[in-house]
Amino acid sequence: MQDFDFQESIKGIWDKLGGWLDSLILGLPNFLLAIVVFVLFIFIAKYIGRLFERITRKHIKQDSIRLMVVKVIKAIVILIGFFIALGLLNLDKVLTSVLAGAGVVGLAIGLALQGTLNNTFSGLILSFLPELQIGDWVETNGYAGTVTEINLRNIVVKQSDNNYVVIPNSKIVEEPFKNFTRTARSRVFVDCGVGYESDLEMVRDLTLEVIKDKFQQRGNEEVEFLYNGFGDSSINFVVRFWIDATNNRDLLVAQHEAIIAIKKAYDGKGVNIPFPIRTINFSNKLDLNKNG
Repeated sequence: MQDFDFQESIKGIWDKLGGWLDSLILGLPNFLLAIVVFVLFIFIAKYIGRLFERITRKHIKQDSIRLMVVKVIKAIVILIGFFIALGLLNLDKVLTSVLAGAGVVGLAIGLALQGTLNNTFSGLILSFLPELQIGDWVETNGYAGTVTEINLRNIVVKQSDNNYVVIPNSKIVEEPFKNFTRTARSRVFVDCGVGYESDLEMVRDLTLEVIKDKFQQRGNEEVEFLYNGFGDSSINFVVRFWIDATNNRDLLVAQHEAIIAIKKAYDGKGVNIPFPIRTINFSNKLDLNKNG
């Protein structure tokens, strides 16, 4: 067994420290340059973030989504500067290890938060989607109402009964939705029927006259009247016309006014709007005086 040489150990330590000091002195310019580059990218990230926020302010009304997107962009720019700084320090192995570790961590986080990330990315998609904005009246996933909020996880819809419905963003992206607000004009359908004894041409002309007087049509728009079937007690028809409508209530009000106007016109002309009638026919006479 060899004896421990204290002086030789001290000499080895000093030689190691001297080698490190030489490496530090030789690498000092690259180290300072890496710091300057990294700090420069931090300022670039701030400038790009402000610029992007200014550009997207008109297109993204949701503050939470806009700020999140700005932070993501700033983080990406800073990471690019960090990797460039590592490259200037010739730390290629460290850079490779960092990238590998980030990939593993990112994969683990993605698997653990799959549903949350799905809603988050769906929220980003909705924030840039012109067909869906705050204040729009929409029908989706069996609900209808005014969109009051769009955030990173869900949208909030205020229904006509004054209750709020929270719908995950992924449901909006994956399912169809109907937006009444995106179009200024909508077509209204009113179904009705008249008795078999009615003069069908007169009924058609009368209905068209009533609807045209009540609802002004524009441009190529026109009121359409079409018979569409023989019912049990009536000949059925549908009348279609255009109105200004940005929500479902506008359609209901137009149908309400059209029904009242048609009923008054039919009453004035004696046009019958029949309803189902059941007639019970007693073919056998009952003799109350008959015994037995």
